[in-house]
Amino acid sequence: MTTPDFDDAGFAADVAREAGQLLVEVKRAAAETGRELGRLGDARANTYILERLASERPGDAVLSEESADDAVRLTAERVWIIDPLDGSREYGMDGRGDWAVHVGLWEVGKGMTASAVSQPAIDAVYSTADVSAPAPQSGRPTLVVSDSRPPYYVDALAAEVDGDVVTMGSAGAKAMAVVRGDVDAYVHSGGQWEWDSAAPVGVAHAAGLHCSRIDGTPLRYNQAHPYLPDLLICRQELAEPLLRGIAKHATREADSGRVAMAREYIKSLVSHDATKLRLSEACIRVENGRATGESGAFIRDEIENAAQYAAISGVREVTFREWDTNVVARFVLDLDGGSAVSVTEHFAIPAGDITAITAIIEPA
Repeated sequence: MTTPDFDDAGFAADVAREAGQLLVEVKRAAAETGRELGRLGDARANTYILERLASERPGDAVLSEESADDAVRLTAERVWIIDPLDGSREYGMDGRGDWAVHVGLWEVGKGMTASAVSQPAIDAVYSTADVSAPAPQSGRPTLVVSDSRPPYYVDALAAEVDGDVVTMGSAGAKAMAVVRGDVDAYVHSGGQWEWDSAAPVGVAHAAGLHCSRIDGTPLRYNQAHPYLPDLLICRQELAEPLLRGIAKHATREADSGRVAMAREYIKSLVSHDATKLRLSEACIRVENGRATGESGAFIRDEIENAAQYAAISGVREVTFREWDTNVVARFVLDLDGGSAVSVTEHFAIPAGDITAITAIIEPA
């Protein structure tokens, strides 16, 4: 469904702005802190954005971090890719302003078009409708990376281009720092989802910046599995030296999207934090032939609060095998008191959510 008379860019900017203001109000009034505040903000902003889309763009499909994936988007001409709260960890912390709202439109045959990123903490909204190129670079180039997951090769890359490295939370905040000209490049490896970068890339493209995977190939959105292992957003003149340096120093093979989902599940067993775990609403879990999970919400709650998970203290010897839409992970879980168990876990991952988990657990 095409809607040429709509001001999609203006709409995206307005929705991002209003969702950002809602998040400011939620944070001001909430009794929750930390992880729970981030979850509250995510849910409230997601509800607001989905209601606006349903009311004002009812014929369009949606891919949201905070909603179950709907395969209807794969045959849609227009898909809104949204992250209601990018940087929920930073949002839940006192004194952090590096969080954002992403609202971007993907159109068949065009890619990311009308997009907006709101950064409420600095009272800024960046939109494809009115963004401009950053001022010319002066001095040594500055590379911004994730403060929690910096690329393992970033120091070697910075030395390669005679640059400096700074850290920041939120993919949107980092991308907009390049758009403003505060930094010269944003480099990421280690995995992201489409909603982490779709709207920021739309805005960065409109500002005339280089946007690609770290091997120089295009960033593709509205894919069957909405995972992107890496990205580079930078000034055009830095693209060639940065891509050359990355090719030299980034030597590890990236996870596929499905392996990344399985890895996130295993990580949550140790961290007891299922915030980033993608489980379908009807996800089931079977352990040694016994049903132990009847829904995605139930499984998440068990991982975070059940006594049998609380005893897990570490994971080691992790290997993966992937075929079609299946992933099998084999690993050892260390438990409190010095014992351990050996786990073989099968994940069914047809698209953007894990739909079934089957585990065999044995003494290590």
